[in-house]
Amino acid sequence: MKCPFCGEEDTRVIDSRPADNAIRRRRQCESCGKRFTTYEKIETIPLIIIKKDNTRDPYDRSKIEAGMLSACHKRPISVLDINKLVDEIENEIMSRDRKEVSSTEIGEMVMEKLRALDDVAYVRFASVYREFKDVETFLREIEKLAKKK
Repeated sequence: MKCPFCGEEDTRVIDSRPADNAIRRRRQCESCGKRFTTYEKIETIPLIIIKKDNTRDPYDRSKIEAGMLSACHKRPISVLDINKLVDEIENEIMSRDRKEVSSTEIGEMVMEKLRALDDVAYVRFASVYREFKDVETFLREIEKLAKKK
């Protein structure tokens, strides 16, 4: 592993521990003595997403992140919290042991996580995901949320 500070290739692992879907390694350069962290991500079988129009795309984590970041914009939710939820969704998808998953299943998972995290973020995501057409649709969704509390 090359040192990101001096470029030397002689580094050693000081500490290793499991992280979400990865192994976190703390390393130290034998040349300059500086420490840095690397993550070894477990390579999985390529996953295909079946979209609403039945087209198929390769799985892209950044699409889930972008949707959640957009829904949580200007809400008191950290990027760390969002990444944790995306990790949970990703783990759930990968544990299903299927090569194809529908975008509808993923959308429902995202809504479930957002509903538990923040009502406003949930309604924002739902309005785009479920393609709310009018104010009445928004009101019905908000009423459902209010009844559950």
